[in-house]
Amino acid sequence: MSEATMGEAPAGVEVAGPAQPDGPQGGGPQGDGAEERLARWREGYAPLPGLPDELVSADGALRPAWDRFLRRLAVLPDREIAARLAAAGRHIHETGIAYRAYGEATERDWPIGALPLLIEGAEWQAIAAGVAQRAELLEAVLTDLYGEGALARAGLLPAAAAAGDPEFLRPLVGVAPPGGRHLHFYAADLARGPDGAWRVLADRTQAPSGAGHALENRLVMARALPEVYGALDVERVASFFQAFRDGLAAAAAREEPRIGLMTSGPYSDTYVEQAVLARYLGFALVEGDDLLVRDRQVSIRTVAGLKRVDVLWRRIDGDFVDPLELNPASRLGAPGLVEALRAGAVAMGNMPGAGLVESAWLAASLPALCERLLGEPLRLPGLPTWWCGDPRQREAVLERFDALAFRPAAAPAQGAFTSRAFGEGRDAAETGRLRAILRDRPGDLVAHEPVRLSTAPVWDGTRLVPRPFVLRVFAAATPEGWRVMPGGFCRISETPDVRPVAMGAGVRAADVWVLSSGSTAAQASLLPPSDRVAVRRVPGLLPSRAADNLFWLGRHLERAEAVIRLTACLLDGTGAVSTAEEDRATSARIRALLHAWGAVPSPDGPAADLAHRALSDGGQWGSGLAHALSARRNAASLRERLSAETWRALSALLAALEAPADAAESEAALLDRAERALALTASLAGLAQENMNRAGGFAFVDMGRRVERAVNACRFALEFGPAGASTDDLGVLLDLVDSRISYGARYILGVALAPVRDMVLLDPYNPRSLAFQVERLAERLAGLPSLRQDGVAEAPARLVAGLAGEIAGAEAATLPLDTVAAWERRLWEIAEAIGARYFPGGSDAARPETLVTLA
Repeated sequence: MSEATMGEAPAGVEVAGPAQPDGPQGGGPQGDGAEERLARWREGYAPLPGLPDELVSADGALRPAWDRFLRRLAVLPDREIAARLAAAGRHIHETGIAYRAYGEATERDWPIGALPLLIEGAEWQAIAAGVAQRAELLEAVLTDLYGEGALARAGLLPAAAAAGDPEFLRPLVGVAPPGGRHLHFYAADLARGPDGAWRVLADRTQAPSGAGHALENRLVMARALPEVYGALDVERVASFFQAFRDGLAAAAAREEPRIGLMTSGPYSDTYVEQAVLARYLGFALVEGDDLLVRDRQVSIRTVAGLKRVDVLWRRIDGDFVDPLELNPASRLGAPGLVEALRAGAVAMGNMPGAGLVESAWLAASLPALCERLLGEPLRLPGLPTWWCGDPRQREAVLERFDALAFRPAAAPAQGAFTSRAFGEGRDAAETGRLRAILRDRPGDLVAHEPVRLSTAPVWDGTRLVPRPFVLRVFAAATPEGWRVMPGGFCRISETPDVRPVAMGAGVRAADVWVLSSGSTAAQASLLPPSDRVAVRRVPGLLPSRAADNLFWLGRHLERAEAVIRLTACLLDGTGAVSTAEEDRATSARIRALLHAWGAVPSPDGPAADLAHRALSDGGQWGSGLAHALSARRNAASLRERLSAETWRALSALLAALEAPADAAESEAALLDRAERALALTASLAGLAQENMNRAGGFAFVDMGRRVERAVNACRFALEFGPAGASTDDLGVLLDLVDSRISYGARYILGVALAPVRDMVLLDPYNPRSLAFQVERLAERLAGLPSLRQDGVAEAPARLVAGLAGEIAGAEAATLPLDTVAAWERRLWEIAEAIGARYFPGGSDAARPETLVTLA
């Protein structure tokens, strides 16, 4: 699987903040107590012994970049800094910025640190040049390994190690990469060595992660410290992503290609950042099931039929892309992708097999390979490394056995290093195991100097403390050559003894600020010039999988609302404490329906206990919380399509439905919580109605809501509107469909069976009625693309039209309940027909008969 990741602004224009003139010695404006705070921070900071530090140089003086930053930061009182960081944490939680540590099933809020990592522009230029050189070198090595194999024949790299590496994918040998490159995106993990120079800890060529998290880090830090960010001339990153997008587009055969980001799905460790990148770059976020290879052409399954895809940015491991020719156990790829690559029908970044040059055995050969292939020394060296399969290198390793660390020669992609890479002591059993491998299978091991991580300052709430860190730097292949992101992704430890090799417990993220060497950081935009873009008014690409999740997002939210309304009716005086016979009968119906819907385990018991279970028991499959959690799971697969406001409202709904941890709630408190939850479901419905583009996925969210609301209207009418229904029954029925005010405005004589049934079921002007939902379903289906050219309506539209006709011809006074029950069953059939037509299918997926846009 893809590596466990570590994880700036939203798409659009990045604008530098107003630069402010520095004060004396490069400082900024000083507020009350600022000098005292700055002095306290400096005096209280003690670098870890024996390790280079980013804040202070070897002589104990503040580095210039940090001096400028801290002078700006010192203007803010400690409590103001804490308040801003707390606000940043709330923003992260409410907008769903999250990650999943490798091997975990649940997401965690993104753990961004309080301070960025600062790098001066001149120092950054040297880092960028070294990263670009390594990217070019590894591209040349991959070209040879999957091509002529001249380097192995010349003895410049070990043929046995390459051929035996599980990342060497033989079906790709001799395949010319469409677009001419194996690598389109490269990352290097860096640390400052004991001599103060930067070294490469690991090359990332498989599916480098973290660029999306770098964007999120920038957004959060710019929000938290806008005046500091704006005053320091921080280099912007939007132009890097524009160049990367141009590079991928240049690999395609068409002038305006369709580009997809290929993900393993919402349970990927790095799915959130993949969604961030897809939204930011305008790529389609696709899973293997979204793709179909037919006649060597790769297409995306969409609600408008199959649509050709020209480029795939791969974010799954290379051997998982095609179960036919690579890993047969893969459920993440698409059969036939390798054959499409051979035919040049689709370009892929990075090519399957690119992970080969991540392996540790290659590190020992890189200096010589650089001289041979590029004609220059390696600018950014790695750790001193020896491949033990070479007899001379093995002898050198045995002489220094106790001082070296060991790694598998074909190291897996997960994480940069294990703890053993840091030179931790080995017990007798481990020593014996390593010596046995060196004797029997020496080529399986690589030895290297132990890792020594430099430190950077972390804010612990009151002071600055040094903590180890690893810097990840990204490079993109562009039409003009390799381009390095001016910044990156920093993993930094929360404690001195945690090695930040991967995101997890004890590790935080930090933004990386490269301070411009000019007077002002250049403004950048991801938007192309307006004269390069033709105006279009066509529906966007909506994969069938996304439509499926949007449909169920609407359904689960509507189900949650129905359960909450039913619970509120239970608590709102109707049978909660009354002894009247009618009230008890109505209450019994409410309880029975909650039980039938799986919201409570039994219809018996105190109303408060039942309401608590119905609202907040996530173990009850039909509770309000269970439906809200299901909606959030659907939303998690739609991160690239949902706004921050939607995430905030969904997070608030979950918070309202979750039971407080303290004492049991009263009925009044439960009713208040139910009413707050209803207000939030209304907010989510309003956001969909007013903010979602009608050419995108709005139709499917709305259809999901309409189907469930129509089903609920039928069910409520059957339970609370039979012949002989009491006044309380009819009042509850109006409350459940939120129509009491409308009814009162129309009828002044009180509730009666026929008028209530008409308003709930047949009134086309009531936005909560069955008739209204069916009309909206017909409208949404009419607006969706058709695969047919003959004008004949597709199955979902035919079913809805038939139901709409029956409803329009019915009369409330003579309407049999059997008919209402039949309508309910018809609605389930309509939902099934929508799924069969628009959602992921098998190999029978079809192309539209007439194509009006890219195909």
